[in-house]
Amino acid sequence: MSLLQTRLGDCPYCGEPIELVLDPGLAEQEYVEDCFVCCRPIVVRVTTGEEGDMSLSLRREDDV
Repeated sequence: MSLLQTRLGDCPYCGEPIELVLDPGLAEQEYVEDCFVCCRPIVVRVTTGEEGDMSLSLRREDDV
């Protein structure tokens, strides 16, 4: 069983810091979460390496 972890990132629209709750037990995750400040959709992508290190990427939903 893996414990959830929190990570900080910045909204790609308004630049405000946001706190995300992530599951390190999944190798790859991608989902959309609205910014708590400007309410715009952020695509959150998380990859977890074999050593348990997590990489977080936040981008605008309208970016290709």
